[in-house]
Amino acid sequence: MSQGPRSGLYAVSSALLAMSRHLEVRDVLKTIVASARELLDAEYAALGVPDDHGGFAQFVVDGVSDAQWKAIGPLPRQHGILAAMLHEARAERLADVREDPRFEGWPAAHPEMSDFLGLPIRDGDDVLGALFLANKVRCSEERPAAPGPGREEGDGLRCRFTEEDEELLTILAQHAAIALTNARLYERSRELTIAEERSRLAHELHDAVSQKLFSLRLTAQAAAALVDRDPSRAKGELQQVAALAAEAVDELRAAVVELRPAALDEDGLVATLRTQIQVLDRAQAARVTFESSGVRALPAAQEEALLRVAQEALHNALRHSGAARVDVTLAKRGPGAVLTVADDGGGFEPHAIRSAGRHLGLVSMRDRASGVGGTLTVESAPGKGTRIEMEVPGG
Repeated sequence: MSQGPRSGLYAVSSALLAMSRHLEVRDVLKTIVASARELLDAEYAALGVPDDHGGFAQFVVDGVSDAQWKAIGPLPRQHGILAAMLHEARAERLADVREDPRFEGWPAAHPEMSDFLGLPIRDGDDVLGALFLANKVRCSEERPAAPGPGREEGDGLRCRFTEEDEELLTILAQHAAIALTNARLYERSRELTIAEERSRLAHELHDAVSQKLFSLRLTAQAAAALVDRDPSRAKGELQQVAALAAEAVDELRAAVVELRPAALDEDGLVATLRTQIQVLDRAQAARVTFESSGVRALPAAQEEALLRVAQEALHNALRHSGAARVDVTLAKRGPGAVLTVADDGGGFEPHAIRSAGRHLGLVSMRDRASGVGGTLTVESAPGKGTRIEMEVPGG
């Protein structure tokens, strides 16, 4: 059954809004594919972003299970109909893709596809990607299926993509180009911001540790000069040497945690958090633990915000609270997730903070949470430890 004008307009509007809601390239690609498949009632949808070597830098599918996708094998190359869409920048609407002379087959685990609709996503003269759909599953007029491999003339009825479908996908692709371009600009801007932040941290690390090491050297020299004539004063200087060395080590540990690559794209939030917390557990005197249950992939911006809040909360707990134990948990809550960082340290009065460092840390965490549509809750009291909870809504 075809959609009426009002429901069709609503569906298009919903798809366009969904695309504009994301800022990460990865999320935009997934939303484009899912929106196209739903909007045009296709069984399968995919979007390939070409690289400069005849392959695809990214390839996103919808309608194929994880097990199927794994069994299919390596990403496709730019050949056949995919190449035509990318290099000739034109739409392709076929009754049966398998009968097209450019068709070169697919891997054994690949699902069978027949009717096909594809077109490039363009930004001016630049082709950003190829979007294509296969196997239309619902339509207003069902036509007899064309003969093909394993199918005889008149063997059942099958929908086909129409000229109207092509026009609708063209509109979607135009907006997809805008959303994808904006996402790329956002990621480039964020990369510059990260580079600036790393530069700032490097300067701070240099200044702080250099000062500590300079003081350490002078104090050690003073201790050496006093060993023979004033052993008691020499002992005091050596105690100061130990304290300065401990402070320098703390500065280095904090810098390592902040500068450590997140690796979210490769490893995901759970694995990244687990690895960083294992490092802290080995490096710190306090016991640091991590547990996770039921959390699946979240929008990239939310994963990064959760990681940064966890790092800031851990930094506060390990450097300021005097905690003997810090427990980090990440759990599924509805379509989203909740992060909890709890310590048994000295605690503080959240409404009467006087420590500039702690205050700025809480402001930063609240900003990160609200920036991705999440909430941050802080529970603490003097002598009662601290519990920080951040919840995000998911995608």
